[in-house]
Order: sequence, then C-alpha cells, then structure tokens
Amino acid sequence: MKYIFTLFVILNSALGFNQEAVFFVQKPVVKFEKTNEGDTLSHYFVFVNKGTKPLKISRYEVECDCTVLEFPKSEIQPNAIDSVRLTFDTNGKYYFQDRTVFVYTNSKKKKTILRFKVYVIPKED
Repeated sequence: MKYIFTLFVILNSALGFNQEAVFFVQKPVVKFEKTNEGDTLSHYFVFVNKGTKPLKISRYEVECDCTVLEFPKSEIQPNAIDSVRLTFDTNGKYYFQDRTVFVYTNSKKKKTILRFKVYVIPKED
C-alpha cells in the first residue's frame, strides 16, 4: 500500500494533476454613489491568480454595450495580481441599475460573475 501511495504522489507531480489557474476577485460587487445620467463610471476589479498555472481571460459578456470590460490580453502568472477595468456609460440609463458581467477564463470555474450597482438620477427634460 505504501508503494501505491508513493507512485500516486510521483504521478500526480509528474503529470500535473490538480494544476490549474484560479481567478480570485476579493470584492466582485461594487456599489457606486448616486450619479447623474450622462456620466461615465469606471472601476478596477483587482484579482489574483491563486492557481498553479497561468490564467488567461478569454472574453466577457454583458447585457448591453453601455458596459465595457478591459482585461489583460497576456497570461497572468500564478500568485500575480492584476485588474480588469469596468466602464459604464449612463446615457439613457436611469434609476436603479444592477448589472452583471460574466468573465470567462481558463480557471476551474470557467465563468466568474462581477457585479455593479448604481442609482442614476435621470436628466430633466
């Protein structure tokens, strides 16, 4: 039995089992202060690759083109810290906004959810 366990440990190390990237965002939800319609809001979501392999962000999905996410195009090495920049254009948006951004990576979870909330005061006609 001792030899089987030793063989498993050697194979596990040699073949790289359980090696993966981990996209970890400590604060995945941001709440902006009240803002006026027409303002552009911006926020940096800071993340760390808590995995053992390089992390690659491949794409993101949002409800509309009023929300843009800028992300690193190169791989993020294990234990490295980086950020993604969210921009939200409030033109044509008003009252309470609760938006979700789906970020796709090569991590174990594949899809991570980032969220932001803001109350937009409408323009007066």
